[in-house]
Amino acid sequence: MSIFKTTMRVSWVDTDAAGVVHFSNYFRFFEKAEEEFYNKLGFNFDKINEKYGIWFPRVEAYCKYKSPSKFNDILEIEIHLEELKEKAVKYGFKVHNRTTEKEAAEGYVVIVAADKKKNKAVRIPEEIKRKLMRFFGRI
Repeated sequence: MSIFKTTMRVSWVDTDAAGVVHFSNYFRFFEKAEEEFYNKLGFNFDKINEKYGIWFPRVEAYCKYKSPSKFNDILEIEIHLEELKEKAVKYGFKVHNRTTEKEAAEGYVVIVAADKKKNKAVRIPEEIKRKLMRFFGRI
């Protein structure tokens, strides 16, 4: 199975009063990794909106926390394709803390292609679907 990986450093603003990454920020890390992945494929959220008139709202999100990460830790976020449907994509994520060499978290998000004007689910454009399938070795 093909995966996409990117790294980021934990910023001070990502941490809470206990000095560890606030749980909600892992969803931001997932989304940042997704953004980097789309850039690698040659499109971004603005281009998708302009070209197809769609956006990708999240309809489900899950995260299991395994070990704490702290300010200045280097995190590696991995994305893999769990499911690709006509109107939805389920991405799985793993967060590995390169500083501590521990798994920090794992989870998933389900996104749906939605018409920006009608706020209604639509088919994922074929161009996007093809790029996803090609990258993840599903063709």
